[in-house]
Parts: sequence; structure tokens; C-alpha cells
Amino acid sequence: MIEVENLVKSFGDVRALNGLGFTAHDGEVTGLIGPNGAGKTTAFRVIYGLLVADAGVARVDGVDVAQDRMGAQRNLGVLPDVRGLYARLTAREHIRYFGQLHGASGQDLEDDIADLIERLGMQDFADRRAKGFSRGQELKVALGRALVHRPKNLILDEPTNGLDVMSSRAVRDLIAEMKRQGHCILISSHIMSEVATLCDRLVIAAEGRLIAQGTPDELRAQAGAEDLEDVFVRILVKAGVVQGMS
Repeated sequence: MIEVENLVKSFGDVRALNGLGFTAHDGEVTGLIGPNGAGKTTAFRVIYGLLVADAGVARVDGVDVAQDRMGAQRNLGVLPDVRGLYARLTAREHIRYFGQLHGASGQDLEDDIADLIERLGMQDFADRRAKGFSRGQELKVALGRALVHRPKNLILDEPTNGLDVMSSRAVRDLIAEMKRQGHCILISSHIMSEVATLCDRLVIAAEGRLIAQGTPDELRAQAGAEDLEDVFVRILVKAGVVQGMS
């Protein structure tokens, strides 16, 4: 479970997070959505320990990230917005390295790497160096890194961005499978059809604060619309975040 309570984070005069709070539960996919500048990526970076909040608390399975960053990260897999591959390492070496960072080793690690390479469709480039990878290939490697230590909790920032149709479907199937296994999955996506398909619960943020949350059906009823994109816009208009749109 991932818990966020009253997160505040400023960068100079810009307040990226302004009291944001929500909970992502085990066995569910929670979608954190919002317009550009809503604070989604900043919130993710606080949760996985890259940034320290000015105020508030982020917890992973009850572990306060600010107090025990390594303890929280052991139970967390992260697909960040910036993939950050090492150009001289192969795809397989990337995944192995991150597995070793989390304490995995030996044949069990190699078996997990082979399984991820197959499931994510990386067989054709698994042993190529990362320099020159396409965006889709980079994303698959980054997703493999996030999953290799079998984390109970996942943060996936735009998990299908840059993937072709078949690869996107494979990632969605993998997310659904991990949900069935009881994992807590927190995603951000601008693709509303993907959000509607994957998410059990939605958290709508804007200007660094919570605007609305609930199941897709609850938010549809609240907004008086069926299409999730219309729901999203109507909730933002009602909150005064954006002006009314025709």
C-alpha cells in the first residue's frame, strides 16, 4: 500500500505540491491523473525517495520514505518519467544490475531476467547495448528494471508511452496480472482509454492538490458524463482549475 498525506513541495516560488493526499491499495490499480503541472511526477519522486517533501508524509507498506528510504525502496518498483539507461550496458545487463542492487543473485535472478525478457518482448535486443535504442525499447528495459526484484508496490509513469499496439497490450496484461496477484499499482497516464481499462480507482490532481477521487463509475456519476475524458474536464471545470469548454 502507498499512502500520501498532505504533501507539500516547492521549487523556489513555484509550489508543485500543495497538500496532496491519497491512498493506493493492494490488489488495485490507482490512476493519478491531472493536467500538465498538476504535481504528479513530483509526487512520484517524493514517494520513491528522489525528492524530500517540505511537509507531509509518504509511506510504502507503512515505511516512511523520508525516515527509511532504502527500506521503502525494497518494496517498490519504479518506472520513472525519465528512463535513464546506461548507453554501454545491454538490456539484460541493466535488469541484472538493478536486481543485484536489490539483493537478488544467482540462478533465481537469471531466471527472472529471462522471464521478463520474454514477457516484455525483448528477445531481439536483450544483448544489445542501449545506445541507439528506440523509445519503446528503452521503456521495456526500464520496466524490466522496475519488476526484477518482485516488488509488492509499483509506480508506473506513462507505462505504455512510445510502445506499439502489441507491446502496449502486453504491458496492460502484465499490469492486470500483477493486480490479480495482490500488488499495489500506482500509474499516471494521459491516455484516458488506458486509464478506463486499467484503473480501479482514480485520483485527480491539479495545482498540487487533490481535486477528486473515486472509482471511475463514482466519478462518472459525480460529473454526469460517461466518457472519462469528459468526466475529467468537467471535474476540473467545476473545481475552477480550467475554464468551461464546449
